Amino acid sequence: MIRPTTLRGRLALIGVLTVAAWVAVLTVAFNVGLTNRLHSQADDVLRARAEATAATVDVGPGDRLDVREVPNDTALDTGIWIYEGHRLVERGDSPGVLRDDADALAGRGERFRDARHNTSARLYALPVRVARRQVGTIVAATSFDPYQRTARLALAGSIALAALLLVGVYVMARMTVTRALAPVDRMAGQAAEWSAHDTTQRFGTASRPDELAALAASLDGLLDRLSAVLRHERQLSAELSHELRTPLAHIAAETELLIDRERSADELARAHGAIRDSADRMRRIIETLLLAARSDTVDAPGRCAVDEVLASVVARRQTTCEASLSLSTEQSPLYCGVGTDVLERIVSPVLDNAVRYASGQVRLSARRREDLLEIEVGDDGPGLGGADAELAFTPGWRGDPADMHDGAGLGLPLARRLARSVGGDVVNLSTGHGATFLILLPTG
Repeated sequence: MIRPTTLRGRLALIGVLTVAAWVAVLTVAFNVGLTNRLHSQADDVLRARAEATAATVDVGPGDRLDVREVPNDTALDTGIWIYEGHRLVERGDSPGVLRDDADALAGRGERFRDARHNTSARLYALPVRVARRQVGTIVAATSFDPYQRTARLALAGSIALAALLLVGVYVMARMTVTRALAPVDRMAGQAAEWSAHDTTQRFGTASRPDELAALAASLDGLLDRLSAVLRHERQLSAELSHELRTPLAHIAAETELLIDRERSADELARAHGAIRDSADRMRRIIETLLLAARSDTVDAPGRCAVDEVLASVVARRQTTCEASLSLSTEQSPLYCGVGTDVLERIVSPVLDNAVRYASGQVRLSARRREDLLEIEVGDDGPGLGGADAELAFTPGWRGDPADMHDGAGLGLPLARRLARSVGGDVVNLSTGHGATFLILLPTG
């Protein structure tokens, strides 16, 4: 059996097969019902003809039957036998081949019977009674050919109609499935294009049918993870480049000095030691890179569970601060498109600033908004004025240098710079009471 290779074809085929099963059941039921109805009509015709003939028969003395002549009774006499007991009294215009079947019904009460030698004929025996005694029998016969032709025409018509219906169902099912899957094709194409050229694009939460909304959420999740991996790789490449550049430059400088001029034994020993140390440092960096490449982890790098990281950060702060720390997350797990260490390095300075200036309470909350993760850090301290809201991100700036706090004014600027390096930001929200900072990060 050849199976369709496309989902459209399979769905259309399933629809056609389902409809075909029901059409087959209905067609069989219709034709069986029609055949039974035709048989019933034929029996009614036979009974009516026999009763009409019985109205022309009188019973005389000695139970003798007297048949009255009726004008224009040719149609009435066709296919009729009248018996007195088992003796044939009158025979109408009846086929001789049915005589044996009619003789067999004489004197045997009321009954229907199919002809033995003519499968398209049917007979009916109507007894003639006097005082509940059967004194005669009227046998009527009719051909079943017209009814069989009607049944055959109905069968052929129903089969043709069923075939046309199935063709129409297949065409409509194919068109409907194609139209229903068109948004899926467009979304898949957009996801493929975005993954190749612009991983910041997302489908978002636009109004869609439930199935497409679930697909959009899944594709957004895949794009989030892809973006997280790409950010992780870029960040890792930048860090490795920075880490490798210093020892490599040191080796190149020492080598140039060794080539350009003669050096004493102590200077040579120091130069060789410096080259060896720099090479060893490069070796450790490369081993770290290879170890990370050989890691068996199945999780995508460059992403983490925000609720777990924030819970860990809050738990560490609660043991050393006097303020009450509370944490709430919109859902669990809630993923972020940066690694655990990066998230901690962004959140920790903002949280430390809130703990430093809080009067007694610090609040953390995390939620997802479209393609961004929002982490809100608020406190009930003195807050920041309008002009100070942006100055707080200036390196070395402090709201009150005489407040005896040990901060150097570098935490918030470093948190913002790191957040922006991964496609996010740290901003101050004006709430009118205390200070509230909003950390924006890409989802993962």
